[in-house]
Amino acid sequence: MKMRTIGSLEVSVVGLGCNNFGWRIDAEATAAVVDTALDAGINFFDTADIYGKGQSEEFLGRALGPRRSKIVLATKFGMKMDDERHGAKPTYIRQAVEDSLRRLGTDHIDLYQLHTPDPETPIQDTLGALNELVKAGKVREIGCSNFSLEQLHAAESAVKNGAAHFVSVQNQYSLMHREPENHVLPECGRAGLAFLPFFPLANGLLTGKYRRAKTAPAGSRAEAGFGPKVFTDENIAVVEHLIEFAKTRGHTILELAFRWLLNCPEIPSVIAGAKSAEQVAANAAAGSADWDLSDAELSEIDRITAHHG
Repeated sequence: MKMRTIGSLEVSVVGLGCNNFGWRIDAEATAAVVDTALDAGINFFDTADIYGKGQSEEFLGRALGPRRSKIVLATKFGMKMDDERHGAKPTYIRQAVEDSLRRLGTDHIDLYQLHTPDPETPIQDTLGALNELVKAGKVREIGCSNFSLEQLHAAESAVKNGAAHFVSVQNQYSLMHREPENHVLPECGRAGLAFLPFFPLANGLLTGKYRRAKTAPAGSRAEAGFGPKVFTDENIAVVEHLIEFAKTRGHTILELAFRWLLNCPEIPSVIAGAKSAEQVAANAAAGSADWDLSDAELSEIDRITAHHG
C-alpha cells in the first residue's frame, strides 16, 4: 500500500470510512472490517462523533485496542449530536474532544475535523480552541469538512502566526460528483491543503453492483432508499459506460473509481466505507491496482461523465 501525507501525517492511499459502524453493522462486524483493513495495509481510519450516535467511535476504539499506535486516527465534531451538543464554539469543542477521546479509548486524535461550518461562531474562535488542543497534545492536526472556497479563505485569514491551521478539507467528490473541480480543488493546490473525498464511490454506484435492469442487492444503499436521487436511470447509464471503459482496459469500475481519484495530486487518500471484510479487501486491492491513467483515458472519462458536475 502506497503512502501519502496530510500535513505531518503519513497515510495509506486507501483509507477506511467508519460511517457504517454502529449504524449498519455491530461491534463484531466492525472488528472484522477493521482487522481486514489493517491486514491489507490500511492505516488511515476516518470516523465522526455523530456516526452511530457515538457508537462508531466506540466500536472502532474497541476493535483497534493496542493497535491504535499503528494507525492514523481521524474523527470529526460539529454536527448535531443532540440539542446541546453541536456547533464549533470553543466551550463545546473542549467537551466534544474529551467525549471522542473517551469513546475512542485514546489520548490523542491524529486529525480532528470540523464536520460542517458553524455560521454562529466566528472561525477565529474555533481555530483558537483547536490550536489549544494541538498545543495540549490532544490533537496532532486539524481539518475541516463541507467548506466552500470562501470559507477556506476565511479560515486561512483567521490563523494567527504560528498557530495550528487546517491541513485538509473533506468534501464530496467522485466520478459522479465533480463540483469541487470548480473551486475547492484548485484552492487545495494553491494552499497546500489535502483534499479528502467523501462518497468516493457515489453511494455504491461505482462498485459495479448496480446495473441496468437488475434489482438492487439486498441491504444495499439503493434498497435502503438512497435513491432515486442517486440511483437514477441516467446515472446507471453513465455507470454502464464506465464499466465498459474499465473492462476494455483489463480493469473494474471499482479500480477506476479509486485510481481516478488518486490521479489527483491534492488527494492523499480515498476513504471508502465498508460493511464487510470482503468490501474493505476489495477497496484496498482497487486502490493498489497498477493503473496510471493516461491523458487520453482521462479525456475519455471526462466525456463519459460530462453532465455530472
